[in-house]
Amino acid sequence: MSIEDPFADTDDKMWQALTEQIGDKVQIIGDDLFTTNPTRIEHGIKNKLANSVLIKLNQIGTVSETIDAIHLTQSAGWLPVVSARSGETEDAFISHLAVATNSGQLKVGSFTRSERMVKWNELIRIQHELASKAQFIGGEIYQKLKNS
Repeated sequence: MSIEDPFADTDDKMWQALTEQIGDKVQIIGDDLFTTNPTRIEHGIKNKLANSVLIKLNQIGTVSETIDAIHLTQSAGWLPVVSARSGETEDAFISHLAVATNSGQLKVGSFTRSERMVKWNELIRIQHELASKAQFIGGEIYQKLKNS
């Protein structure tokens, strides 16, 4: 369903070609391509380089800039993927960020280490707190690719 950073972050032609060929079926995620930077994301949107952006809170600098990057991604009809960074701590804030911005996706890895489990457990707590107000779209999120 997803391919992350399939090409060098400077190879616009290959990103464009791949997105044109399979972007309505596969989530093409830019990480190094965008670096959670709104200027780079705008360039990607304008040139149709991908259809999804990996969002790393400490990559751009502030929570406000991160939220701006998420909203920019969403306004283009693209899918934001809120992501932990390597060497992550047990802070669960990104779980809240993903839910609060309706990002729909959180990338923290499998249930093998405590810094990952903290984030998954926090999502469970959030779901219990929100109860029937919570909305989990699941795999249907990828339908957005077909509509963009």
